[in-house]
Amino acid sequence: PTNCTFCCKGWRELREKLLYVKTNDEIIMRRLNKRTVAAFFTLLLLTVMFSMQINASDKSTEYLAFAEKMPVMQGGLSALNKYIIYPEAAMNARLEGKVFVLIFVNETGGVDDVKVVKGIGMGCDQAATEAVKKVSFSPGEHLGQKVKVKLALAIDFKLG
Repeated sequence: PTNCTFCCKGWRELREKLLYVKTNDEIIMRRLNKRTVAAFFTLLLLTVMFSMQINASDKSTEYLAFAEKMPVMQGGLSALNKYIIYPEAAMNARLEGKVFVLIFVNETGGVDDVKVVKGIGMGCDQAATEAVKKVSFSPGEHLGQKVKVKLALAIDFKLG
């Protein structure tokens, strides 16, 4: 009965209704997806902000970048050079350069931590870190009190 007006009309209406439902579902899903994406990015932004607050209590903020009296290495750079052991792999490769470290000095002048900011590899970074941990510093002072201070240092690795 392809020529039947009732069946053809009925099928046509049903088809249009199904298309309408499909179209509305797609619109709803698109809206839902936009809302979901917006909610995701809002949640991501809040997570980043919260983690920044947690990192604000990180040890690097406990240490002053500048003090009235900055820590001074006991014995100077020559004392540090005594503790530096040039790695054999770096010597064999004829590697030279500077290792930049961030030193965290506590109120007593001891080294709490050493972070390599920029290294040259082949064991030189570890050698610089170990050498800095072995030296002592005079404590930093600010407003008459001994304070924790972070300071940067470039350690030069040069062959003979």
